[in-house]
Amino acid sequence: MLSPHPALPPPGARAIVGLSGGVDSAVAALLLKEAGWDVQGLFMSNWEEDDDDAYCTAARDFQDARAVAAELGIVLHRVEFAAEYRERVFRHFLREQQAGRTPNPDVLCNREIKFGVALEWAARLGATHFATGHYARLTTAGDGPALCKARDAAKDQSYFLHAVEREALARTLMPLGELTKSEVRAFARRAGLSVFDKPDSTGICFIGERPFRQFLARFLARTPGPIETPEGEHLGSHDGLPFYTLGQRTGLCIGGRAGRLEQPWYVAAKDTARNVLVVVQGHDHPMLHTTALATGTWHWLAPARAEAFRCSVRVRYRQSEQAARLEVGGDGSARIVFEQPQRAVTPGQYAVAYDGERCLGGGVIESVASMDLRRVAA
Repeated sequence: MLSPHPALPPPGARAIVGLSGGVDSAVAALLLKEAGWDVQGLFMSNWEEDDDDAYCTAARDFQDARAVAAELGIVLHRVEFAAEYRERVFRHFLREQQAGRTPNPDVLCNREIKFGVALEWAARLGATHFATGHYARLTTAGDGPALCKARDAAKDQSYFLHAVEREALARTLMPLGELTKSEVRAFARRAGLSVFDKPDSTGICFIGERPFRQFLARFLARTPGPIETPEGEHLGSHDGLPFYTLGQRTGLCIGGRAGRLEQPWYVAAKDTARNVLVVVQGHDHPMLHTTALATGTWHWLAPARAEAFRCSVRVRYRQSEQAARLEVGGDGSARIVFEQPQRAVTPGQYAVAYDGERCLGGGVIESVASMDLRRVAA
């Protein structure tokens, strides 16, 4: 039995649903319509690409969104946010990559585009709320709107939503928070929606399925440099630090070495000052494990805390939560100390904290403390 529909809307309340052409947003729109909302759809084009690009699915996704709107009997609007996306999301992505860090543009896309300019656009269309097919739950706490994990732990997307402003969350609906993915597909099938079995999209929002290094090379120059061990032994050459990430194993082109164990090599650090890629052998090498990290300004989705406290933390999507202690700095930054060392914690990614089901917020990882005390660059 499916979970109950969303709460009944106030009289005449309109919800604009971000229709992506996938099954999740389609079911979100259907649930809201059946609950009595005045529903309209909004298809967002956030990336300009050549029509003959084999990896670009925007045209096909729009046709799927049109089909869903017709099946539901709702109006579908189409809007271009490509200029805003390049300015607010992609430019930051390239700066971070150039600096040798590994950003997560999906977090910025949610804050700046979906729950930023799209939310404003929905208001111009007369909507009181903007709705999406995200797997997360929105509740009301004593201090205001609260973002909570989805019931389907395997699909929970609260990690990607932690940077959204609370004022935006107060005007947002996420009807899928109490459903599992299998329930969503079953609901779509019974309702006769044409996208009921459409595969989920994967990868970074503007890159999709295309080869990442090939895509990045279109925007960043290759800057080859040496690959070294922490002791300074030269092992080969890399194509440029932006093309690698911490913990990476593939694509290093390091063969067997005389006097070395037959173990794979992993990226352990990026020495940007010398343009050196530092690698180590063994999945569990100490340099690959972090005991603590520091973030930039922490974005709170709950009342800010001045004292250190215990919580659980994710440092990447789909990672299980890890017990930690969060210490808040006077400048708004945070320091997180883990109970157990964490592998391949990567500057430029996000640390997101939870208190039980509730997401407390997060911050960009600026630096990490390695179990190995030898000097390594962040």
